[in-house]
Amino acid sequence: MRRLIFPLILGLGGAGILISLGVWQLDRLGQKQAMLAGIGAAIAAPPGPLPAAPVPDADQYRAVEVSGAYLPGGLRVLTSAKGLGPGYRVIAPFLTDAGHVVMVDRGFLSEASKTAPIPTGRARIEGNLMWPNEIDSYTPAPDTATGLWFARDVPAMAEALGTEPVLVVVRATSETGLPVAPMPVDTAAIPNHHLNYAITWFGLAVVWLGMTALMIRRTLRRED
Repeated sequence: MRRLIFPLILGLGGAGILISLGVWQLDRLGQKQAMLAGIGAAIAAPPGPLPAAPVPDADQYRAVEVSGAYLPGGLRVLTSAKGLGPGYRVIAPFLTDAGHVVMVDRGFLSEASKTAPIPTGRARIEGNLMWPNEIDSYTPAPDTATGLWFARDVPAMAEALGTEPVLVVVRATSETGLPVAPMPVDTAAIPNHHLNYAITWFGLAVVWLGMTALMIRRTLRRED
């Protein structure tokens, strides 16, 4: 029976570690669901005025309403939309009635409509403040000659357009007949794979216990 001590310790210890990892992922799942619920509530909240000095930590996803006028210029960010194919996010400078110059993500412009004129002038916008985290070491540098960007980088875009580092992503606008369609902020792009991770750890624990049982069975046969 002494030969069974090591496989039992190995089997039960390993299974315990794997099960604890699965439980930890379930705990992380609850935390992520609570976080997503909070973000969803912030996104869908009734819009309020634009803060005087928005900051990412406190104002990410804040629902706002601004009135003012689009300024000349802008840039486009390469993207795609489900069911619509490739295209661009249109980012434009916007002078609010309170005197702030911010950026507005006006929405999606399809590749087929890329030459269509986009009207400027006065508008009333409902949307959400956002500082997207889309830049990594593989993101190409923007093409400053054409104004084409490959990800939204709020500080860099603000410097290029001469605005405050504030981005309002449109969810509704007073404008009509635009070639761009709003791409409002949502939580779909925030990953939440913790349930899959938990299932994986629990599955590995079952396999580990099965292998342990097989090892014990073989040990007993050898002793017989």
